[in-house]
Amino acid sequence: MPFLVKSEPDVYSFADLQRDKETIWDGVTNPQGVMYLRQMKAGEKFVIYHTGDERRAMGTAKVLSVDAADPKVPLVRIEAGKALKTPKTLAEMKANPLFADSPLVRQGRLSVVPLTDEQWKWIVG
Repeated sequence: MPFLVKSEPDVYSFADLQRDKETIWDGVTNPQGVMYLRQMKAGEKFVIYHTGDERRAMGTAKVLSVDAADPKVPLVRIEAGKALKTPKTLAEMKANPLFADSPLVRQGRLSVVPLTDEQWKWIVG
């Protein structure tokens, strides 16, 4: 299952991930977001989305490993993928019927959301 994870670009941007090549994804405190992190498996793909003033999907990444030993927050090691040729804005996603029932639209403050395969394909082009 693909996912979308949100990040404040002034804290850790997609460009930072590309520079670092891989990192531990942490800082998620919402119980539902943590639940989605726990569901991730090695090899799964996701979209990095910039919050704040940008509000757009920037690039892709994949899960390298998930260490769920910590009961509060799993440690998800991720690897940078590619920048999107055409970043998709939140406004574009909200206008697309594919996202009508998405937690991305319905629960705007959720920092990790699952995507359908169709949503993934639309975002990454």
